[in-house]
Amino acid sequence: SEENHGPHGLEEQSSGINAEYGAVLQQTPDIDQVTESFSNLKPTDNPEPAPAPVPQDTGPKSWAAIASQPAKPKPKPEPVPANFGMKPGGPGGPVNVRGGGVRWSRARGNFPQGGPEYQNVIDTRPPPPPAVLERLKSENQYNPRELSLDLKNARYFVIKSYSEDDIHRSIKYNIWTSTEHGNKRLNEAWNDTKNKEPIYLVYSVNGSGHFCGVAEMVSGVDTNVCTGVWSQDKWKGKFDVKWIYVKDVPNNQLRHIKLENNDNKPVTNSRDTQEVPRDKGLQLMRIIHDYKHSTSIFDDFGHYEKRQD
Repeated sequence: SEENHGPHGLEEQSSGINAEYGAVLQQTPDIDQVTESFSNLKPTDNPEPAPAPVPQDTGPKSWAAIASQPAKPKPKPEPVPANFGMKPGGPGGPVNVRGGGVRWSRARGNFPQGGPEYQNVIDTRPPPPPAVLERLKSENQYNPRELSLDLKNARYFVIKSYSEDDIHRSIKYNIWTSTEHGNKRLNEAWNDTKNKEPIYLVYSVNGSGHFCGVAEMVSGVDTNVCTGVWSQDKWKGKFDVKWIYVKDVPNNQLRHIKLENNDNKPVTNSRDTQEVPRDKGLQLMRIIHDYKHSTSIFDDFGHYEKRQD
């Protein structure tokens, strides 16, 4: 109203406010009383514990700080069944083997035994060597102790096989054949030497990572014959061979031998029927002869016999 707009009205209004403020102060507890109340509190008076302080990110840590932290515990591996990988006869498990096949071998690996009772388990008991292998070993002196071959006057060729099955057939029947182009090259070498210089064939299966043996070519190529013994029916022709070395020699033992007639590539990078210069062939043969092997296709001969049957 207009009565409160003058100086006297303001004074009256101010005095009323002061009176109300004084009444509020009289109802407010003294600060000493509040302090005394807090000092009388006990830890058990608050039933809920205070939340743990949240760690604040202080920025990137130093490597020393990270390294000082305790290592996280590793998760426990899932338990393995007690009979996993076991079968009467010994322990074992599936393994990768070379040549694309799965087969039994004490030295090279093991193959899974089929059957509903034993799935994906193996038998480590070595089977008896096949009779044909015993006969071959008795008739041929493989891996001779003395290097008595005529190496200085010989010619050397690298033979690449698509399958270890065909190496088995070659050893078993003492024959070999190549592609049409390869047979032509080998037959020309045979005719050039007129059986006066030995021709040694150094064998390797594609993708195996090693050489598997050496045989001597002992006849020319008969292109009109189809033997029917190879893993594929497309191979035509035949010539006789005599196996001398049957052993696995890893490529890393021979990779240092470079062939000047093949762009100085290692002998381990050769194609089928690649001729090896005489001095490099002599070096190649000496390494193969001296190498103390632990595996050979003989370890799997029984397996390939069954595959052929």
